[in-house]
Amino acid sequence: MAKSRRKSITKRWLVNNLGVITAVLFVIAVILVAAVRNYYYNSVRQYLSSQMNVIVGSVIRYSEELGTSSSGELRSIVENYDQKDKIELMAVDTDGNVAITSSGFTPSANTSAEDYNEAKSSSDGMAYAVFKLPTGEKVMALSAVIDARTSDYSAVRMLVSMKNVDTQILIIAVIIFVVVLCIVGLMFFSGLFFVKSIVFPVRQIGEVARRFATGNFSERIVKKSDDELGDLCDSVNYMANELSSAETMKNEFISSVSHELRTPLTAIKGWSETLSGIDDKEMFRKGLRVISSETERLSQMVEELLDFSRIQDGRLTLQMDTIDILAELGETILIYQERARILGITLNYYEPEMLPFVYGDRNRLKQVFINVVDNAIKYSDKGDTVSVEAYEQQGDICITVSDTGIGISAEDLPKIKTKFFKANHTRRGSGIGLAVADEIITMHGGSLTLDSQLGVGTTVMITLPAIEPSSKKETETVSVEVISTSEEAPERKNLNEQNE
Repeated sequence: MAKSRRKSITKRWLVNNLGVITAVLFVIAVILVAAVRNYYYNSVRQYLSSQMNVIVGSVIRYSEELGTSSSGELRSIVENYDQKDKIELMAVDTDGNVAITSSGFTPSANTSAEDYNEAKSSSDGMAYAVFKLPTGEKVMALSAVIDARTSDYSAVRMLVSMKNVDTQILIIAVIIFVVVLCIVGLMFFSGLFFVKSIVFPVRQIGEVARRFATGNFSERIVKKSDDELGDLCDSVNYMANELSSAETMKNEFISSVSHELRTPLTAIKGWSETLSGIDDKEMFRKGLRVISSETERLSQMVEELLDFSRIQDGRLTLQMDTIDILAELGETILIYQERARILGITLNYYEPEMLPFVYGDRNRLKQVFINVVDNAIKYSDKGDTVSVEAYEQQGDICITVSDTGIGISAEDLPKIKTKFFKANHTRRGSGIGLAVADEIITMHGGSLTLDSQLGVGTTVMITLPAIEPSSKKETETVSVEVISTSEEAPERKNLNEQNE
């Protein structure tokens, strides 16, 4: 099947390109040969016509000047014709029979007299004909009618052989067709070379692409020309690099997710087995808290995977409404205050007095805030600081989440929002949370940007369009590290009052 496809390009070129050009060239050649033939035949006809006019004019003048029959003069002209070696001159009597010839030989009775018959009915008394003699020789005949009242003859006739003319036309025709064949041959070999210069690289690209389809991304196509084929080679090689990178990230993602799933499942299984055989209520409550926490962790991971699947399929929908962005951000801070305290990380929240409302999906935006703050804590160590700030800028709501954690290298930073990508494999996470968050913010008409330096920290800025601008920009600093550790989360206002 593949072999027939490779031949089809050459076949299409032969039929559609070379075939059409060859047909056009041969049509032109035929037209040229016909034009040459007409030229030569017209030349012979004009020459015979000029000779005939001289003879007929001489006969007529003789008859008019002497006032007698011109038969003797015509006989003398025919018998003494000086071009008898090229042209046969004849005098035709009133019965239509050849009476005198310049060669002395009378033509056979079955020789065509088409020109003579046409001349008798012609308006100018002259007619031509081309035919073959009984001997097979091709001739051109010209007959001119004369006044039978002044002569014993009714017409003068000339016959000339067309053998030399046809030979000359044949030579020219052969030259024309040889030239056409040379042009076609040159086009064929040059075109075949050109087609092969396309077919062979395309065949190589096809073979490499088939290896890509089997999962082998190690081979690359050698670029041999700086043209469209070269661009195609670059594109295929770029595709291979991207596929190889995606395959690597997918494998790392599977490994990471497997590890992330195995850890909570192991904890749940271990505590389930432990709880089934103990009577210690305190240990029992502790085990239930661990199972509940790990179950929540599994649930979040499954939700991330489902969201990513919906984004890939274009099925992620938003439930849009007018929302107070500070309420969602404040709830996120409350969720992570205890974890930050336990890990020894300072969580600062710089909250403005008020901000304009935002038109968006409450749950999805909260999901983004949770993901970004969780990453900031996850990639920070004991003693680091995570700062969250919200403010209005030129009609947009800006939320920045900064940390003094491990940071991201300049090499990994451009790929940090790519699906399955993890800059640091020592920290938990599936590698798709930030990609989902970026897609959600984009669907809200906003942007999510990252700025990071390895060993210094990372800053994530989320920008969302506001419904109405606000002139109030007052902020206050809250250190969540010293927030009350009560298990129930207070309202945002109470949070600020407790930490002043």
